[in-house]
Amino acid sequence: MRQLSPLSLRKTTKLGQPRRRVKPMWRRPALISSMLILISIGVGGGASWWIWHAVSFQDWVEKARWKFIAGSAKNGFSVREIFVQGRIQTNKDTLLQALRLSRGAPILTFNPEEALERVTALPWVDTAVIERALPDVVYLFLVERRPLALWQHKGRFSLIDTRGGIIPLLDVGRFSNLIIVVGRDAPIHASKLLDTLALAPELAKRVKSAVWVGGRRWDIQMDNDVEVLLPESEAIAAWVQLAEMQGQHRFLEKDVATVDLRLPDRIILRQLPAKEEINWSNPQSISNPSNFISRRDV
Repeated sequence: MRQLSPLSLRKTTKLGQPRRRVKPMWRRPALISSMLILISIGVGGGASWWIWHAVSFQDWVEKARWKFIAGSAKNGFSVREIFVQGRIQTNKDTLLQALRLSRGAPILTFNPEEALERVTALPWVDTAVIERALPDVVYLFLVERRPLALWQHKGRFSLIDTRGGIIPLLDVGRFSNLIIVVGRDAPIHASKLLDTLALAPELAKRVKSAVWVGGRRWDIQMDNDVEVLLPESEAIAAWVQLAEMQGQHRFLEKDVATVDLRLPDRIILRQLPAKEEINWSNPQSISNPSNFISRRDV
């Protein structure tokens, strides 16, 4: 029998031609696609498993948290007292609604920072401090806005505070006893005006309204409709001298329509229509046609 040599089992190739290279199995497209599919399935399954367990863990933590809070409330960590300091105008029920707090509620669920945002949004509240004192007390310290005057603008009345800000109230009727100020920028300058008027308290009680004129000065209307024209500068000195003269001569009870204090060295008095002007340079004679009094004579 003829024996075959090992070389005869090899596939013969033409001399000088390169042999065809066989691709490794790991580089074949079908295998690569299969591996990618398997990896995707593995990653997706792992992510789903992780998400499911993460959600379950969060649920467990939340349930444990509420269980702890409920247990703490039974052991004395519940609101027993709410102490409020500085409340004058703010309604009690409105304040409690803003706090979202009631006696007996678990104190650990109360968030002072969130409550502070709600409280400071109330119309009367300027600033506030809220403290939680464990196990059972909440402290609230309020600084309320102070009503100063009523601002008449475009036929409407608004309540303003000492800094010229508007206090957003729907009904300002109970503050009708306050001075009315008129003018676009009147609220900003109202506090300074009230400080000036307060230097002569008896005269200030008779002031009914004030108009901010030309962005420079005030015209004051008294309770008997006498108009007092304050100067742009030295308004304090003019107002104090007016009070002194009124105390001596009671001229606001006379037939006076206007008291003009705008000139630095005299006070001009104008009578009501169809009457001659009063001469206050000589208080003993009111028939003299002179229409001013020197402030040096006061």
